[in-house]
Amino acid sequence: MIQNILLQNPAIQKVLERASGLDLPNWYLGAGCIAQTVWNYYSKRPLLDHISDMDLVYFDDQDPGFEAEDERVKKVRDAFSDIPVQIDLKNQARVHLWYEKHFGYAINPYKSVEEAIDTWPTTGTAVGVKYDEAGKFKVYAPFGLDDLLDRVVRPNKIQITEEIYLKKVIRWKACWPELTIIPW
Repeated sequence: MIQNILLQNPAIQKVLERASGLDLPNWYLGAGCIAQTVWNYYSKRPLLDHISDMDLVYFDDQDPGFEAEDERVKKVRDAFSDIPVQIDLKNQARVHLWYEKHFGYAINPYKSVEEAIDTWPTTGTAVGVKYDEAGKFKVYAPFGLDDLLDRVVRPNKIQITEEIYLKKVIRWKACWPELTIIPW
């Protein structure tokens, strides 16, 4: 079901097809662009409505330096120059290095890209998709897909603060008023 919805979004389809050829270790396309495509689909809106970026994440703890990530960011920028939204590439092995400056509190280093997805802000946005080495569509969703498909926004309190959650739900509710928001 989710694969059929997501592949109707031509931008997601292109990112998934091309990301496989970028030599990104253990990568996923995930978070807001996945949920927002599903919300748009069920709301009968254009599938790119209100999607400002797409999170392409990977995990490389063998070379977690800024320079290595920046080199990959440049490759991604070139590979996806025709995609109408920004592709935000992040090495999840580096997130702990900048998280405190950005969000105001420190986190421990992640041990895998899946562990990073486990901490994403809501149960319905803690979803990553990709094509595996055999070309099969793969979904990583530690909280399942029910909240996503039912358009329920529920906080994932593993890492975020109430303030971060509230900012997101206020913005999302303005774009998708039919969402069911679970209080903090």
